[in-house]
Amino acid sequence: MTPLGQLTRLAAGLIACALAPALASAQGQPLACGAPKELTRLTQPLPRTAERLAKHLPLTIVAIGSSSTYGAGASSRAASYPSQLQVDLQARFPGSRITVINRGVNGEEAREMLARFGDGVVKQNPDLVIWQVGTNSVLRDRDITPTAPLILQGVAQLKALGIDVVMIDPQYTPKVLAKGDVQQMVDLISAAAKKSNVDLFQRFAVMRYWFEHEHMAFSDFSSPDQLHMNDWSYACLAKLIGGSIAAAAQLNVASAQVHTVAHAVMP
Repeated sequence: MTPLGQLTRLAAGLIACALAPALASAQGQPLACGAPKELTRLTQPLPRTAERLAKHLPLTIVAIGSSSTYGAGASSRAASYPSQLQVDLQARFPGSRITVINRGVNGEEAREMLARFGDGVVKQNPDLVIWQVGTNSVLRDRDITPTAPLILQGVAQLKALGIDVVMIDPQYTPKVLAKGDVQQMVDLISAAAKKSNVDLFQRFAVMRYWFEHEHMAFSDFSSPDQLHMNDWSYACLAKLIGGSIAAAAQLNVASAQVHTVAHAVMP
C-alpha cells in the first residue's frame, strides 16, 4: 500500500473510532449517518481553509450560534458538534493542527450573536466561521424579516477580513416544527447565504431526510426536550460537515492546481 493509501486508511480508522460511540440510536442500535450529497455539498469555495490545509498549516474554526452550537441536549460539551468536528477534521487532515472554538450561547438570536463578533469571533483570527442562526427567533414567534439584513451584515464583516463562512439553518425537531415560520426562516437563511456568496449547510433538510426517508424516530436524533439534538445527531452533524468542508477544500486545491498548470504551459 502506498504512503497516501496508508494515511487515508489511518484517517478513516480514526474517524470511525472517534465517532462510533455517539453514532447509535436511543435504543442502543447503530444508525447509519448519511444524507444525499445535494443536501450536504458546499457550493462556494473555501479558499482560506483550502490553502491552510494544502500547506499543512494550523486551521482555526470558530463555531458561533445558540444552544445547538453550545451543545444543549448532548451528554457533555465533548459531544457538541464543534468538539466532534475538531476530532473529525483532525483525523481527515493529520498534517494540520485543527482547532474548533465553540462560541455557542444558549438562547441567542442573530442580533446578539452579531454583537459578539468582535471579541468572540474576530479576535480568534479564524480561517473559517460556521454560523448557526435562526432557531430562537422562530421559537419566540419573532418577526423574522430583520434576520436577513443581520446575516448580510455579519457575513460582510467576516468576508472583508478574508474569512471563509458556512451558515447553518435551524434543526428539524418537534418543537421547531410546531412553529409556522420555520420554513420561512430556512428559506430566508438560504437566500441570505446565496446573496452573500457563502456556503450553507442545510441542517434542516438533512434532519428531515433522516425522518422522512430513513424513517428514524425523532427520539433517534433529538433530545428528550424535543428541541435540541442529541449525541447521535451532533456526531453525525459533525461528520457530515467535516466531509463537506474536506470536499470543498480539496476541490478548491484541485482547481488551483489546474489553474497553475495551465498558466505554466501558456506560451
